Amino acid sequence: MIHKPLPAALRPLAFAAAVVLLGGCARHAVQSEAAAPRLVAASTATLQARQATARTLLSGVVVSSHQVQVASRLMGYIRRVEVHAGQQVHAGQPLLEVDPTDIQGQVAQARAGLAQAQANLVDAQADYQRFGALYRAQAVTLQQWQGIQLRYRVARQQVAAARAGYQTAQAQMRYASVRSPIDGVVVQKMASAGDLAAPGRPLLLIEGQGRLQVQLQVPEQAWSHVRVGETVPVYAAARTVEGRIAEAVPVADPMSHTHEVKVDLPAGSSLASGSFVRVGLALGRAPQLRVPAAALVERAGMHGVFVVDSAGIAHFRLVRTGAAAGDMLDVQAGLRAGETVVTGNLDEVVNGVRIGGASHG
Repeated sequence: MIHKPLPAALRPLAFAAAVVLLGGCARHAVQSEAAAPRLVAASTATLQARQATARTLLSGVVVSSHQVQVASRLMGYIRRVEVHAGQQVHAGQPLLEVDPTDIQGQVAQARAGLAQAQANLVDAQADYQRFGALYRAQAVTLQQWQGIQLRYRVARQQVAAARAGYQTAQAQMRYASVRSPIDGVVVQKMASAGDLAAPGRPLLLIEGQGRLQVQLQVPEQAWSHVRVGETVPVYAAARTVEGRIAEAVPVADPMSHTHEVKVDLPAGSSLASGSFVRVGLALGRAPQLRVPAAALVERAGMHGVFVVDSAGIAHFRLVRTGAAAGDMLDVQAGLRAGETVVTGNLDEVVNGVRIGGASHG
């Protein structure tokens, strides 16, 4: 077939139409290529629920069962504090000194009162002896003799009372130097030189070498599940130790509406006093969903997993996990039974990639 050449006037229009057609084909090819998700070979696991002991995690602090709050028996300004937080102390060791000026005045006053009472006793005793002789000689009346006897007894009682007051004042002087009641470590210093000490106000907290316990507050909704003597897991960083509920206060705090519970830690737990831990309190048997620990990733500071949908596309989802059980983590929120999560090659997985080419667990 012979094609006649286009007239010169139509040639520019034909060229423009060809350019538009070729451009449309190129854009369609680019769009098709972008619509195809990238394929990443990664292992996956399908989640299944199982009957397990449901636990709630409660925060607690490790404390010693033998703690002593040291206070002064005197009111006065603190002259000096001789220890610091973290220092090892021994029973009887001086910890701080309270200005004894007021007590010194009381001692002086008690000493003067004792001297006055003793002088009165000397006079009363002399009258007692003299009037006794006069009464036997019938030189004084019975009424006069009885008055002298009464004065003598009162003088003796006044001396005893003044002596007791003096001894008490002297004993108070000993309290100007506050000493450690136990062997232990100063874990908290609540006063400095120049502060005013008052009876009953804690100045230092000393922790003895007692057993370690976890002290925690249990809310009302979990209180009914607390059993003294029950074994509970204690989670500290990457370690888990078994504790035993030792004490449970049945009366709730009126402000927080929580109950104080103490959990004994086993010897050799290697936990330090003051450490933050979590205690798994059993709430009964219930379906429990667990996710492999290998599936948990961090993206932009948030922890979650990649869930694979029915089309094989991965989607990042935030989850809240609980206690660890071997290489599995309890799931508290964010996932459902039957869903599939990515467990391998997570460095290559991002939102929107297609998962395939690996085994499923």
